[in-house]
Amino acid sequence: MLSIEGLEFCYGATDANSSFPMCFDLTVNAGEILSLIGPSGSGKSTLLKLIAGFNAASKGCIKINGQQIQLLSPAKRPVTMVFQEHNLFPHLDVYTNVALGMNPSLQLTVQQNRAVDDALENLGLAGMQKRSPGSLSGGQRQRVALARALVRKHAILLLDEAFAALGPAQREEMIALVKTMVEDQNMCALLVSHQPTDALLASKRTAFVHHGQIFKIDETEKLLNRSDLTEINKYLGA
Repeated sequence: MLSIEGLEFCYGATDANSSFPMCFDLTVNAGEILSLIGPSGSGKSTLLKLIAGFNAASKGCIKINGQQIQLLSPAKRPVTMVFQEHNLFPHLDVYTNVALGMNPSLQLTVQQNRAVDDALENLGLAGMQKRSPGSLSGGQRQRVALARALVRKHAILLLDEAFAALGPAQREEMIALVKTMVEDQNMCALLVSHQPTDALLASKRTAFVHHGQIFKIDETEKLLNRSDLTEINKYLGA
């Protein structure tokens, strides 16, 4: 379980992102993908960066199964983050990009090499080990990034607009793959998206983020059909 309690953060007053204080309280269960929706600049990506350790909170705690991790460096946290840009190394082949997730030194055991091959096969990338990222489609590059996340076997998976560059059919396929991965590895996952359809496909529960806070969490369909909440209706264009 991922638990976030009174996690506070504020960008500088001159920062282009936001100057208002943010404070988050949230719980994500093992095997669950919780979607985060809300206006641009509301704090969705900031929350992911706080969990990953790329931003430092001024107050509050982040717990994984009751153990606090907010004082750990990003490299020491059991967290994997997948971005829209994939963050693949263009000069390295597919296999090496995934193997880096297993061991940055690339000194892999036989079992670890097998795990990389299995991850590639499970994500439909068998036979592409020696190809460069530049020779792949956008959907294939995103699969490589997910394969790298899969072999790391971390407890927390953060997806920041990870499917934004994909077409509707590819998005649906990738979300299905991620759901299987999260359930099989019993991970906690957070998915940031500006597409309500992504939340419907991925999550039983969705959180609406507004002005640096978790404004409302509910079952996804109920949240997207709340006629009594002006902030959500305005965001959805209702």
